[in-house]
Amino acid sequence: MAMLNILLVKTSSMGDLIHNMPVIADIRAHHPDAVIDWVTEDSFAEIAALNPRIDQRIIVSMRRWKKQLFSTATWRAFFAFRQRLRQRPYDAILDTQGLLKSALICHWAHGPSHGADRHTAREAIAGRVYDHAHDIPKDLHAVTRNRLVAAKALGYSLDTLPLRYELKVPDTALPFAISKHIVPVFHGTARAAKLWPVEHWIALGVTMQQHGLQILLPWGSEVERLRAVKIAEAVPAAIVPPRMRLSQLAALIQQAPLTIGLDTGLMHLAVALDIPTLAIFCDTHIWQAGALPAASGKAVTIGGKGITPSPDEAWQALQSLCEMPDRARSQAHHPSDRSSA
Repeated sequence: MAMLNILLVKTSSMGDLIHNMPVIADIRAHHPDAVIDWVTEDSFAEIAALNPRIDQRIIVSMRRWKKQLFSTATWRAFFAFRQRLRQRPYDAILDTQGLLKSALICHWAHGPSHGADRHTAREAIAGRVYDHAHDIPKDLHAVTRNRLVAAKALGYSLDTLPLRYELKVPDTALPFAISKHIVPVFHGTARAAKLWPVEHWIALGVTMQQHGLQILLPWGSEVERLRAVKIAEAVPAAIVPPRMRLSQLAALIQQAPLTIGLDTGLMHLAVALDIPTLAIFCDTHIWQAGALPAASGKAVTIGGKGITPSPDEAWQALQSLCEMPDRARSQAHHPSDRSSA
């Protein structure tokens, strides 16, 4: 079998990149010697770097370029990106993002492009740009949709392929010691509608503390820092750490006994690293993006679109997560389609 050159296009965001990781494991299962490159936004390049089975990261800065459209430096950087993008001819260019901007990147690269058709792409116009547009049902989990684009493009079946993320976190020093009783809580998210009420975090934190668990509240913005401080003021043993780099957060997750998070990239990273995880959803369908672990992992998602779980529900789910065997978890709660919602 001839060696393939394959380009993946998934530029953002953190959770979306993590949902794309199983695609690489699938391709390697069928084409172990393939060259696999990945186009990603500069702000998420560290996430792509967590997968050791990627050959080359091609960094794009479209978010920054849009803000500096009339800058000479922007256009110089853009043409340098296009030149690098076309250095290698590809046998298949796979767009699992389904947006016009990602479809244009496919168009600029050298090789046949594949993506969802105009009826199933996230932006219908993207489906008109690809050389090969595929029917990728919208009622599947995001991970399954990503895997299906690659499977249809490269002509293999997902039926016998286990879900695998295969990430590797480099050794990174943390600014504090972590013990088996410390639980990272990812309370921030990009959209206000996804947030869980502060009072709920406090109630859950107090219950956890009464059972010997200490919550740690990472933050990435001033708004998140203030929320973390407010929660910690009501949960005496809670920890608000200094602001942490992404590499430190990944190392923190890797060492944690379990994690709790909203529909945010760090929660999905914890799931991909096989850390037992409670996902709390308030504005996202579980069938669409719920925590989806590999067979070796454990995760439970509660809530859903327009549903705000109570602290009691969260505590009960957390207890069940700690007691649940790996194999039972993976079979009982795979939200891969609407029937699992």
